Order: sequence, then C-alpha cells, then structure tokens
Amino acid sequence: MPKLPFYWIDAFTSRAFGGNSAAVVPLPQWLADEELQRMATQHGLSETAYYVPLADGAYHLRWFTPGREVDLCGHATLAAATVLFSQNGEREEVRFESMSGQLTVRRNEAGRFELNFPSRPPSVLPAGNSTARLLEALGVEKAVWIGQARDFLVVLDSAQAVAALTPDFAQLTDFDAVTVTARGTDCDFVSRHFAPGYAIDEDPVTGSAHCTLTPYWADHLGQSALTARQISARGGELWCTLDGDRVRIAGNAVIYLSGELSF
Repeated sequence: MPKLPFYWIDAFTSRAFGGNSAAVVPLPQWLADEELQRMATQHGLSETAYYVPLADGAYHLRWFTPGREVDLCGHATLAAATVLFSQNGEREEVRFESMSGQLTVRRNEAGRFELNFPSRPPSVLPAGNSTARLLEALGVEKAVWIGQARDFLVVLDSAQAVAALTPDFAQLTDFDAVTVTARGTDCDFVSRHFAPGYAIDEDPVTGSAHCTLTPYWADHLGQSALTARQISARGGELWCTLDGDRVRIAGNAVIYLSGELSF
C-alpha cells in the first residue's frame, strides 16, 4: 500500500481555521493524473498541491481542485513553500516550475512569505447579454466595471455590496470563476472569489485572483503597493505589489496538520 507525506496548511492567515486551506502532497515522482485527481477529490479542499524535486534544486508544482487541474494557484503555492521552509530553516527561497512558468517564494523583510507571480491585468468587457447574465447570477443590478483576464472581474461600488453578495451558483457555473471587488475601508481593496466551474462555490482566499486585482487597483489608485482582504467567512490578508509584469503577493501560513496518506 503506497504511503505519502501529507500536510494541511491554512494559507494567507496567521491563525489556524482562517485563510484558505490547501493540502500538500510531496512526491518522489509523478503519479498518474487520474490518481492525483482522485486524491484531490477525496481531500475535498479547494486545492491540493503536488510537487516533485528537480535536478537543479527547484520543484515541479501542480495544483488540483476537487474537480480539475488548474494553471495557477496562490494559496496552495504558499502552502507548498511553507512545508519546504519548515523542513529547512536556512532556506532563503523556493523555486517552482509550473504551468504558469517559474514561480518563486521567499521570506520578505516583514517575515511573511512572498510569492512572485505573473501579472494578469484584466481587459474591459463591453456591456451585452453575457455581462447582464453575469450580474444576474451574482444578484446585483449594476457594476462599476466588468473585465476579464483568466477569470472574470466585477467591480462594485462598496465593500458592503461585496460582503452582501449571495450568488446563484447554478447560473454562475457558466462563467467558471468570478472575482468581485471594491475599495476597502480598512485596506486598499476587498474581494470575494466564486469558482463553481472548478467545483468551488466560494474560495476563501485566492492568491491567483490577486494577479488580476493588483494591476487593476494599482492603476486605479495610483500606487504599486496595496493591502488587501478577501472577505469570505474565513477571511484572509494579503500584501500585494505590482512589479512590472510580475505581482508579488505576501502572506502568512500555518501548518494545521501533518501525517501520512495510505491508499
């Protein structure tokens, strides 16, 4: 019976039971994709990260939701790096190779883990039938702005409006993943992220969404360094910096559980 190490990490939080939970399963070599998906579905967390060591000291990293593999995930990357940093206190940086290119994680001057991710600025979507259906699925009458990068981005006029959202997830499935955002009151901006197309109704804290949120708000607020809150029920805190065509996303993480898988 195969046995593999297993970690449950709460990411983008400094306390257990906050932020977004990710499973991390280090592998000596890749298993079949069907096996990776079966484990991710069994774990039932929004993301399971798998990594395999490479000859140059980096790691090949992949991410699976309960429904499918994704091309980029922030909180599960933070979770995987947290495991690796916990195993080597002298480590200064972790390098990952992924579907989205090379990603690095380092401990910054504030003592947080900082992800270096690609910037994915959104393009405006013209008003039409699809944007009307999107707003209907979200349960809102109008938006300040609607755009899209990988995921849809909907800007509302207040943090209170974002917090009050009760989407129709059956309708929202047509749009795969949607981030809704507004100016914050105790931070630069807030957001919520809905991904029913990935078998996740609401993702508690979504690092990859900030690859789009950061360039949007940097442009609209005229500043490159931004503080962010994802105002899901669990909640999370992120410190974001637009750095050319890259986005640096910093946060904390907590190892909630470590053990062993047998299957």
